[in-house]
Amino acid sequence: MVQTFTKPITFDDFIAWYPNRGQRYELHDGIIIEMPKPTGKHSNVTGFLIEELIFHIKKIGKRGIWTIPRESIVKPSNEKSGYEPDIIILNQELIINEPRWDSESIIEKAESVKLIVEVVSTNWRDDYFKKRADYEEIGIPEYWIVDYAALGGRNFIGNPKKPTVSVYELIDEEYQLQQFREDETLVSSVFPDLNLTAQQIFDVAN
Repeated sequence: MVQTFTKPITFDDFIAWYPNRGQRYELHDGIIIEMPKPTGKHSNVTGFLIEELIFHIKKIGKRGIWTIPRESIVKPSNEKSGYEPDIIILNQELIINEPRWDSESIIEKAESVKLIVEVVSTNWRDDYFKKRADYEEIGIPEYWIVDYAALGGRNFIGNPKKPTVSVYELIDEEYQLQQFREDETLVSSVFPDLNLTAQQIFDVAN
């Protein structure tokens, strides 16, 4: 965790400050946060999901229309936060309406986004509390939290804790939650024919 300012800063201050040296940072309520370096298991799960999602993008005929960028920053509406998702699917046809995409890879409009995925690490509270609330508020249509190591609190993933995929779908401006464990097949409004079980994801980390 790193804070290089003596007081909370704005999103624009954060973007102007952001160094280009490979490390990832996010802005949480005006405070710059250095993101934990991914473990090998975290990277394996993220890579596997990217491959699966690209396959299904092609399968439903959205190749060249939906894309998964290497890097992007999502700007919530509070002007004091900015998140870099592990995985984000963008609609290329609507990115043209993003004034800061071409120059800064910044997403400000929820309609540009089809899906955001966060793979849980030690900062699990950010995924379950802060990001979930902010993504809901700005209208991200679907948000997955992939907790392959069962790091989240018991009030989120149950007691006893088990590896869980939480899928939040935006319905009437509120997230509705479905959770998947073991051999249960994920249900996604973005990919209605998705044939992927939670265990297939978790197995990649073992």
